[in-house]
Amino acid sequence: MKIVQKYGGTSVADAERVRHVASRIAKRKQEGEEIIVVVSAMGNRTDELIDLALSVNPSPPPRELDHLLSTGEQASAALLAMALHAIGQNAVALSGRQAGIISKQRFGDGRISRVEVGRIEEVLEEEAIPIIAGFQGITETDEIVTLGRGASDLTAVALAIALEAEVCETYKDVEGVFSADPQVVKKARKIDEIGYEEMLEMATQGSQVMHSRAIELASAHDMPILVASSMTDVPGTLIHGGNIMEERNRVRGVVGDTDVAKITLRSLPDEPGIAAKIFEPLATAAISVDTIVQNASEERLTDLTFTIAESDLGAAEKIMPSICTSVRAASYVSDIGLAKVSIVGAGIQTESGYAARMFKSLHSAGINIEMISTSEIRLTCIVAKDRLDEAVEKLHREFLPDED
Repeated sequence: MKIVQKYGGTSVADAERVRHVASRIAKRKQEGEEIIVVVSAMGNRTDELIDLALSVNPSPPPRELDHLLSTGEQASAALLAMALHAIGQNAVALSGRQAGIISKQRFGDGRISRVEVGRIEEVLEEEAIPIIAGFQGITETDEIVTLGRGASDLTAVALAIALEAEVCETYKDVEGVFSADPQVVKKARKIDEIGYEEMLEMATQGSQVMHSRAIELASAHDMPILVASSMTDVPGTLIHGGNIMEERNRVRGVVGDTDVAKITLRSLPDEPGIAAKIFEPLATAAISVDTIVQNASEERLTDLTFTIAESDLGAAEKIMPSICTSVRAASYVSDIGLAKVSIVGAGIQTESGYAARMFKSLHSAGINIEMISTSEIRLTCIVAKDRLDEAVEKLHREFLPDED
C-alpha cells in the first residue's frame, strides 16, 4: 500500500525527535508499505529565518526571502534521511524542485500548478524512501517559491494525489482534530472523523490543525487525510468525503481566530458600482475580504465595513486612500482589536435555533457582537480580541456540553 506521510515542525524539532520519526517510518516500511515522506522545517526554524532576514534588511526582497526560507525544510529532509540511513534504511532527501513540485510565481504564496513525480518514482523503484522538503516548489523559470505558512500539508496532499496513494497521513503535536483548541477548552473532544466541508470551514475560520488549501485539494480529488500524533500511537482523526457515521444535527467544533482587522469607509455614495470599485483593487492586491456589512442609507450616503486578515492590513492601508478617492468616501478607519469566533457543523443548515443560541450565549457573557457572517454550515461573530478565549469556552459549553 502506497502512503504519503507528513511530519510537522514539532515532530522533527530536534535530533531526538528526528530519530523517533525515523524509527516510525522504518517500522512501517518493514511492514511492507511504500512510504513517501514530507517534512516541515524543524521547530521554529522558519520564524528564526524570518527574524534573521529582517535583521539584515527590514524589507527583504520576496524572491530572496523565499530562497532563504526554503532551506528550513531541506535541512529537515536531509537530517531525516541521515537518521534512516543510521538504522539501516535507505532514504533520499529531495527538495521541492527535485520532487517535481511546479508552482506559479507568487513569492511567499505560491500555487501548485502540477506535480512531476518521475524522480520520486525512481527513488521508490530503488526500494528507498523519498524524504521531501515541504512548503516549496519551483517555477517554470527555475525560481524557488514557498507555498505559504503551514503549506507542507499542501505538499503532502498534492503528492498523495499525484502518486495515487491510499491516504495522506499528517503527523503533528496533537492527537487529531478537536472540537476546540485544547489549550483554550480543556474538555475539548477529539473528533474521530469529519467531512471535508466541515474541516475546511474550521481551517478557514482559525483552526491551525490543517492548511485550508490542503483540505480544498483533498476534497477535489477525494484524498482521505489522517491527522494524528507523531508522539503516540492513539487513533487520530480521519478527514474524508464519505458519510459520517454519527448524529449530524449538531455543532462539530468551535474555532477562534485573532488574525482579523476591520476597515470602515465613511459616508460613501449609495449607488450602483461602488462595491466593485472598493473590492476590485483589494482583489488585485491579493487581499481576501471576509465579512462585509453596509449600513442603511441616509440621504444617499452610507458606511461600509469589511474585515480582512490583520496580516494584510498594511498592504490594504496603502491602497485605501486611492479607493476612498475613487468612491468619493469621506474617510476610512481601521481597527485591529478584533477576533472572530465560529461554530461549525453540517446540522446548522437544517436545524433552527443555532443563531439564537449563539447570540444569547455571547450576550449572557457580556460579549458584544460587532459583525456577523454565515455559510450553510457556519456561524461567525466578530468580537473583541481580548474576549475571544472566553467566547470559545462559552460556546463550547453551550453546543458541546460535557459528555459526563
